[in-house]
Amino acid sequence: MGTPEADRQPYPSEEGRSGRPIVAFDFDGTLTTHDSFTAFLKWKAEPFPYVVGLLRLLPHILAYGVNRDRGRLKAAAAARFLGGMPLERLQALAETFAMEKAQAMLRPDAIQAWRNWRAQGALVVIVTATPETIVRPFARALGADVLIGTRLETDALGRVTGRFVGLNCRGPEKVARLKAAFGDDMALLAAYGDTSGDREMLKMAEIPGYRVFKGKPYL
Repeated sequence: MGTPEADRQPYPSEEGRSGRPIVAFDFDGTLTTHDSFTAFLKWKAEPFPYVVGLLRLLPHILAYGVNRDRGRLKAAAAARFLGGMPLERLQALAETFAMEKAQAMLRPDAIQAWRNWRAQGALVVIVTATPETIVRPFARALGADVLIGTRLETDALGRVTGRFVGLNCRGPEKVARLKAAFGDDMALLAAYGDTSGDREMLKMAEIPGYRVFKGKPYL
């Protein structure tokens, strides 16, 4: 049986009950201008292999048009582009990707809001459907207290299988994962998101922010 990513950050349930207000940010389209998982796969594969990979994913892309299951499509992409890769190699690639691309991806107004909440003593959390391994270098650089994302499965040899541990972290799963981290009675002071996949998380926040960040990266 596979195991989750070995390096995933623990979710300290007691920290959220220590009096610090919790503020949650979606990642793709909220803290960033576009989807980081797609950008990472394209960056990693380079143009021609990426196009070939997309062509081989065509049945899954067509199926998505019918079933609208983003998790299934994402898992197929993970299997196609990342399957069999040692987790350590993926982690190293994610670090390089973040170093090279963060400045061109992060919204300055979103980052300012993030910093403002941190300065006020809030516990700031990234809650994303993108695999945690891809987002972790960004989260670390931003000083995130907790990262909650989709978890990639690894096999007994530490290789990415292309399957997920648990569900795609989107929609109701974002709320479920937040409650798993901080307790069923948690209160969310503020939350920010930009798609229907953030709706449930925004509904539980005292201050919901839907598509409030419009800034373009400084290049």
